[in-house]
Amino acid sequence: MAVPGSGLAKGLAVTLRTMTRRSITDQYPEVQPELPPRTRGVIGLFEENCTVCMLCARECPDWCIYIDSHKETVPPAAPGGRERSRNVLDRFAIDFSLCMYCGICIEVCPFDALFWSPEFEYAETDIHELTHERDKLREWMWTVPEPPALDPAAEEPKELAAARKTAEKLAAQQAAEAEKKQEDEA
Repeated sequence: MAVPGSGLAKGLAVTLRTMTRRSITDQYPEVQPELPPRTRGVIGLFEENCTVCMLCARECPDWCIYIDSHKETVPPAAPGGRERSRNVLDRFAIDFSLCMYCGICIEVCPFDALFWSPEFEYAETDIHELTHERDKLREWMWTVPEPPALDPAAEEPKELAAARKTAEKLAAQQAAEAEKKQEDEA
């Protein structure tokens, strides 16, 4: 059975412990904070990977991604081939006044064109200036940190294991054929 007032005593103990500690003030504008590696600042765009599939804009719950594109005809790669058409990105903008930083757009992008950047200093005095176009999103792309190194003790991905096994079989076959060829010549 709980002693009456024990909760109050525990709460006061926490308060007293906190009061006796020295407070640490970060001098923010002069000293940049050390951010955790998975900080969600803004969204950076790697334009070369964008195929204008529109998945990010369709899946966005806030409808804050604006994409415009046009189709362009590409000449055949080889003589006698047929012309192809591809989408060309005209506009890619994100309205950060609407964005709720959920990351769904980054997760659904099949071509790794969107990334989290730890950049957080993009405040504006006018809310209309929070819609950032692709040139600004591209600038933020270069602030994206490298992904963390793989754990050396982790299991090898199945795709790599299958590719390695196939390559080893092929190398063994080629070595056997070369050895047989040398025996035939001798």
